[in-house]
Amino acid sequence: MDLRLDHVSHLYGDTEVLRDITLDIPSGRIVCIVGPSGCGKSTLLRILGGLERPSAGRVLQVGSPPPDCLNALTYVFQDFALLPWRSVAQNVSLVLEDHRLGRDRREDIVTDVLARTKLSDFAHALPKQLSGGMKQRVAIARALAVNPAVMLMDEPLSALDSQTRELLMDDLITLWTREPFTAVYVTHNLSEAVRLGHRIVVLSRRPGQIREIVELDRPLAERQPGDADLEATQGHLWSLMRNEAAAADAELMDV
Repeated sequence: MDLRLDHVSHLYGDTEVLRDITLDIPSGRIVCIVGPSGCGKSTLLRILGGLERPSAGRVLQVGSPPPDCLNALTYVFQDFALLPWRSVAQNVSLVLEDHRLGRDRREDIVTDVLARTKLSDFAHALPKQLSGGMKQRVAIARALAVNPAVMLMDEPLSALDSQTRELLMDDLITLWTREPFTAVYVTHNLSEAVRLGHRIVVLSRRPGQIREIVELDRPLAERQPGDADLEATQGHLWSLMRNEAAAADAELMDV
């Protein structure tokens, strides 16, 4: 299933946040959204997920969700959003409990996604016993459990230290390489965008408009930190954003 933003604009009161966004999110690809602070990246993600209705334009779902899809759209949050009294396996199972699945089927799904996210040995651990990186793995496993058509990822690695971010990026690349998924990935971190994105959408400062769409054809598994081509792409992205990022930062400080 593809997603399509069709001339989407959005206002909060008199403040125009997004202006005339038209964008395709093709199945089996990771689309990264980058731009200055306050440009409407997270608002765009909420509109895609149906949490907000755009002031103008529409979001289209093109095609059918994958077989056995339980939720067409699912979120991975920055703050993990785990229930502290539930174990890892129980946090993952939570998203399955409102669906008409037998106990054995739920257990099979949980076992599968824990194995795919390297969490099998931690199934009975509580969130307080986990590192930040492990908590985010649980959040990713929970999203995968419903076999979504599209994962909506709102700065999922921003709360982690740099080493843990690198490890989680490797994990996401491994997951995608084994079984490609569709994701819209909002980030401030340009190195994440060039490591993970098949398509990188650069938004202008508020009101957010598409400045440029950068396509990256290189396989994810071949993208490594320090690669000259990736660094050149990252430099190009920053050149698009530098002046507007400084202006947006000053604007936010004046509020």
